[in-house]
Amino acid sequence: MKLKKKGSGQDILFMAIFLVIFAVVSLITYTIYSEINDKLQENPTIANNTQAVNAANQLETQYTGIIDNAFLFLTIGLGLVAFVLAGLVRIHPIFFVFYIFLLGIIIFLAAVFSNIYGEIAANPNFTSLANDLLFTSQIMNTLPFIVGIFGTLLAVIMYKNYRSVI
Repeated sequence: MKLKKKGSGQDILFMAIFLVIFAVVSLITYTIYSEINDKLQENPTIANNTQAVNAANQLETQYTGIIDNAFLFLTIGLGLVAFVLAGLVRIHPIFFVFYIFLLGIIIFLAAVFSNIYGEIAANPNFTSLANDLLFTSQIMNTLPFIVGIFGTLLAVIMYKNYRSVI
């Protein structure tokens, strides 16, 4: 078997796995930093230093915007990379049936990944912080739908190329 990178269902699966890992890690990181910042604010030696307090609060405030926008950018970027890779391969249309079956399995797994994030975000320790990450929460709640759209577009791109080359 040749080790060539091709646009396929495994790209969509990689996208879903990477998004859930990034979302969970960013939520946990945000929670840890928020708790550290609260402890710093309570420390009397640091609380007297207004520059340190302002810097810590500014970092916590900017974290949500930066990570949330990065997550949206990452979602769109991974989708576009999958489309570009799909445009580079030529696959016979007979494999479309197998791809649809594989896409169904990947959508099911994306629903599992969405539920994993939903359960973590529903934890009382994470709820208020998960609400601050708007794009991340929205994308993760609709991950099966997003994976289905990207997968369908990927199929159209992959199998459309077969006829145009002949």
